[in-house]
Amino acid sequence: MSALFALATSLLWGLADFGGGLLTRRIPALTVVVVSQCLAVVVLGAVVLATGAWTAWGPQLWFAVAAGAVGPVAMLSFYRALALGPMGVISPLGSIGVLVPIGVGLLLGERPGLLQYGGIAVAVVGVLLAGGPELRGAPVQRQAILLTLVAAFGFGAVMALIAEASTTLTGLFLALFVQRVTNVVAGGAALWLSVRRGARALPQDGGLRVVWAALPALAFVGLADVAANGTYALAARTGPVTVAAVLASLYPVVTALAARGVLKEKLRTVQAAGAGLALLGTVLLAGG
Repeated sequence: MSALFALATSLLWGLADFGGGLLTRRIPALTVVVVSQCLAVVVLGAVVLATGAWTAWGPQLWFAVAAGAVGPVAMLSFYRALALGPMGVISPLGSIGVLVPIGVGLLLGERPGLLQYGGIAVAVVGVLLAGGPELRGAPVQRQAILLTLVAAFGFGAVMALIAEASTTLTGLFLALFVQRVTNVVAGGAALWLSVRRGARALPQDGGLRVVWAALPALAFVGLADVAANGTYALAARTGPVTVAAVLASLYPVVTALAARGVLKEKLRTVQAAGAGLALLGTVLLAGG
């Protein structure tokens, strides 16, 4: 079950990233983050009320608060790094955040078998290659590398924190709600500061009308991200974190395949090789 939950996480995160990437072509990235998370808060709030999950309040929810504070910082750092480019280097480099939950699992005493260690190595290399790394061409700015490493550490930290934020299913609903509320507060503050500095919160062409028309897509991005956090927490609780983290980090493969299927983008040779290695790594992990 842990492997299935982790693979569901990859599917959901991959689709959320694909949808978010499409939306940021028309709407400022920070607005996409804030609006999608606001919609997720509304749905999660209804779930918390319907299930009585608020009774699961406890000190472990501070992990959810921390995850909610770290998430927007990581995402904005990643978007900024992508803007500096080249994306072919930045995108796969951001995937090394998986080393954070793997390290946490090892520190907590998990010891995967030899076959699983091999699967972890193969899957991580596959994920890096699936992003289509540019091995030559324009030099990468030091600032872009630093921002990407901040983002990667942040993404990995969110995975580790959300796995510790609850011990029950209703507690997980409350933890996800608290995380998203914190996301909205942190992201909203960043958006306000950005506007104060002269940036636009709405698209230059179409303004609020474009955002309103995109609400269904924004809701999908926000809810897919929430669901991914939930399935990852379940995966980490029902099996080894070291395995769950790697399987959950296959989402760049999903994003690349979605771009291939929907946008008819051609996979580069290195991306196809990466997808194959990621699949092989998954088989090794499952077999271990």
